[in-house]
Amino acid sequence: MVGCGGWIEDMKRRGILRGATGRRPNSDSATLRVRRDEVLLTDGPFAETKDQIGGFSVIDCADLDEAIELAAAHPWARVGQQVISPRSSG
Repeated sequence: MVGCGGWIEDMKRRGILRGATGRRPNSDSATLRVRRDEVLLTDGPFAETKDQIGGFSVIDCADLDEAIELAAAHPWARVGQQVISPRSSG
């Protein structure tokens, strides 16, 4: 993952990285919606926002405090934003 500045390698070294991937370019993407049983496909990503998902990482953390600390250390946190989500309970 280009641009992660060693963050991924650090998470691997700690043994807490469970998965990570970057998003493909917009030109390879499509947005899918189903409305009234009709599949609607739009070229490229479509979101009514200025945010864009670049990829994701799944890491095992002891608690929210550790998740915040690790996400804050990611290089992209300085130019974009990070979303922290706890594992679902079900």
